[in-house]
Amino acid sequence: MRLGRSRRSDNVIDARGRSRAGRSAAIGCGPLIVVAILAMVFGADPSDILQMLGESGGSGTAQVEQAPPQNDEASEYIRRVLGETEDVWEDVYPAATGQPYQEPALVLYDRVYPTACGTGTAATGPFYCPLDQRVYLDLSFFNQLAQMGGRGDFAPAYVIAHEVGHHVQNLTGVLEQSQRYRGDSRVSVAVELQADCYAGAWAHHADEQRDVLDESDVQEGIDAAAAVGDDAIRGGAVPPDALSHGTSRQRVEWFLRGYRSGDMRTCDTFN
Repeated sequence: MRLGRSRRSDNVIDARGRSRAGRSAAIGCGPLIVVAILAMVFGADPSDILQMLGESGGSGTAQVEQAPPQNDEASEYIRRVLGETEDVWEDVYPAATGQPYQEPALVLYDRVYPTACGTGTAATGPFYCPLDQRVYLDLSFFNQLAQMGGRGDFAPAYVIAHEVGHHVQNLTGVLEQSQRYRGDSRVSVAVELQADCYAGAWAHHADEQRDVLDESDVQEGIDAAAAVGDDAIRGGAVPPDALSHGTSRQRVEWFLRGYRSGDMRTCDTFN
């Protein structure tokens, strides 16, 4: 990616190095299900986070000691990619919905971190919490993604754009509406594929506006989307009622649909 001219976002909270979690903030049954669906983005098992939340006691005060910002290469990359998502959605979202875009924050942490959706851990992978409108990311996930086949400098950008896609869904009300059908794998898959489509639409506009993609980036996005398909993660075919995020083929298809059109209105995965 060519991010040299990209704006650095001011919405990155770098809590690496000194982040620690006490007992998680109290949340109700509804938000707990949100965590079960959304925290398993890119293949994490929802039972892991549900067990983790149970062990936390489900109440109490989260304690956080934040480290000073780390201006390393990884932080710089994250800030510029998030800045790109902000600049694109500031234009695209109002044009499509007639409403202003509200920027999410992104929290970089390592190992364990308290969130409004419960305690996040590296094992859950990247996730979006609609209760505080923040994306949570442990950078160790990108090493795992590379081992799964999602290599290259665009693969992490795809992950971030996917999570920001969940934020867009939160703004449009899709996440709230999906809770009426919690437990329905078809709805869970539709939510995830729409976020993939939004990631593709973002890439379309970021490249069109600021020429940030090189020749290999789209293929890296395709490879990353394929790597986190349910069938790729589980090592074989998955019954439709057991899918949570969609097959590799579905994830690639919807990423490319968004990339080719650049129109978030083409990302209706629910019909």
